[in-house]
Amino acid sequence: MNSQKRTLILCKCDSSMKLDSQMAKESVDADQVIETDYLCTKNVHVAEKVLSSGKETLIACQQQASFFEELSNEIALEKNTTPKLTTIDIRDRAGWTDDLTAYAKQAALLSEVKLTSPLTPFKEITSEGVCLILGSDENTLDVASKLKDELAVTVLMSRDIGELSPRGEVNICNGKLKTVTGSLGNFKVLVTEYSELNLHGRGSVSFGEKRKEASSECDIIIDLRGDNPLFPSSEKRDGYLRRDPKDRVGLESVVLEAINLKGEFEKPVYVRFEEAKCAHSRASRSGCSRCLDICPTNAISSNGDSVAIDPYICAGCGSCSAVCPSGAANYDDPPFTFNLQRITNLRSVFKKYDRQVEPRILFVDKDFGMELITLSARFGRGLPADLIPFAIPNIELISHAEILAALASGFSEVIILTKEVPNFSSLKLQMNICMSILAHCGPESQNRLRLIETMDIETFENEIYSKNHNKKIVEPVLLLGEKREITRTAVKAMIPSEDAIELPETSPYGEILVNTDKCTLCLACVSLCPTNALEDNADRPELNFTETACIQCGICSSTCPEQAITLRPRLNLNNEALSQKVLNTEEPFECISCKRPFGVKSTIERIVAKLENNHWMYQDSKKLDLVKMCDDCRVNAQYHEENSPFKYGEKPKIRTTDDYH
Repeated sequence: MNSQKRTLILCKCDSSMKLDSQMAKESVDADQVIETDYLCTKNVHVAEKVLSSGKETLIACQQQASFFEELSNEIALEKNTTPKLTTIDIRDRAGWTDDLTAYAKQAALLSEVKLTSPLTPFKEITSEGVCLILGSDENTLDVASKLKDELAVTVLMSRDIGELSPRGEVNICNGKLKTVTGSLGNFKVLVTEYSELNLHGRGSVSFGEKRKEASSECDIIIDLRGDNPLFPSSEKRDGYLRRDPKDRVGLESVVLEAINLKGEFEKPVYVRFEEAKCAHSRASRSGCSRCLDICPTNAISSNGDSVAIDPYICAGCGSCSAVCPSGAANYDDPPFTFNLQRITNLRSVFKKYDRQVEPRILFVDKDFGMELITLSARFGRGLPADLIPFAIPNIELISHAEILAALASGFSEVIILTKEVPNFSSLKLQMNICMSILAHCGPESQNRLRLIETMDIETFENEIYSKNHNKKIVEPVLLLGEKREITRTAVKAMIPSEDAIELPETSPYGEILVNTDKCTLCLACVSLCPTNALEDNADRPELNFTETACIQCGICSSTCPEQAITLRPRLNLNNEALSQKVLNTEEPFECISCKRPFGVKSTIERIVAKLENNHWMYQDSKKLDLVKMCDDCRVNAQYHEENSPFKYGEKPKIRTTDDYH
């Protein structure tokens, strides 16, 4: 935000919270601050006056944001101006608290208005209102009748409807659903044993001749079968509405939801994917599958050497970004770099105004987490003055990099709030990585990181008011680069004397161990390594390894024909991890003809030993010598040997006219 001509309005909300106007003014670089009360009611004229002035207006009240937005729009129409309005919450997060004051936290939270979040790209979705309703009873037909005037409705019944009466202007058919793919505006349906309703005759309703299969497309699917959902994490699939056919309230609500799904929509592209960085596979050799294993909506699929992320199915949980070892999948709403900027800004502004207390950070999602904070503020003790809430779209997108960056930035503790974390969750792995690292950071350092899984206000408050550490783990360090670089910098600052830290399985850092007794230095692993962590030596048979480049994708292990490679997850803090080390090397074999080195000496000798006097083609010593020659000499020797297949005999003599006289 531009600091010129900016006014900050603070409201004490019925004198229910304490504010420091000067501190708040400085934190947002405002040239004027107004402290008032009852801003949304009897003192609304204060807001009207400032908005009418044309100044950039910041109102510290998110709870009445819609009211102030309407007020701003009315002023824009009346006075032909364009008021610049921003609202932000400090009441629930830093105003209503059992602690005496929370001025430093208020300033830190207000300072975030100066940060500009990058715009999230989006894709356009068009839904023309073609709706497929799945069901088997009268309620299904009732819903179809209510939607027929707004949407193009087709009902697919899973059984004969018997005594049920057909509804006018509603297409009814019968069949078994085989496959469904897609999302809002682009569902593809395949039905077996398909038949259409007979529109003639008396008596019970019947269906016509069955077809083996029928396929179609639709924009919206309403599932009233009362059966298992059609998609994993079905509540996150745009355009798919599922209700219990016996839930009357649910059936009424689904009608309104379906109508609202007709039109044009903007779908955020949550994940930016760089195919070249993906380590899923090379030359059909399997490697990393972390994102495939963790995606709750099946938006990710194998696509040759990389994966493909369907932006229309992706629900934006961010799990793929959290577990991606190569940085191919990056969450973009907002990106990691912006979150890092927020973390460092919150801590630095807090410490600017409170040098006595070390702040803690609370990661919460914008829905459940912020709602619990609001309930705690209104009906409970509120947040402690030293605990700064950090709202993100989804708690699953937190990686070890954000957690370690917060600790290395000077926060004394990191707390993560969520309802419940499944056993197979990206967050579990990220916390396990951090716990392995914190175990080397001194006594009881592991309790600097806590996960709170609760929906109960009292349990939540008991946890957050229990402070384990009053001091930061390290003096704040400058964090630059991507997740891998930031992780290494943060951990080196927290554990300067440590060499290497063992990490859990599937961690994105580590080394590879090579069994030199098995390794033949074929270098197949080098040719397929996606990060160039493995490299050869142009002058001799040698396998070199750079540990900081290894992402533990496993392609080298699955490629090795001798099964000589194993993965070892760890974080090596030594500087030697930045440079190459030799994993295996041997003397090259010298060509018996030109003396040029080629191949691996031990391998050539083994081949000769296996062939000599053991194979009919190599009974002749000259044939065996070919194995001991480099490529050029081998071809040359074969060409000049007796009965060479490459020879065409003597060149015919050129004939002239003299030969015929």
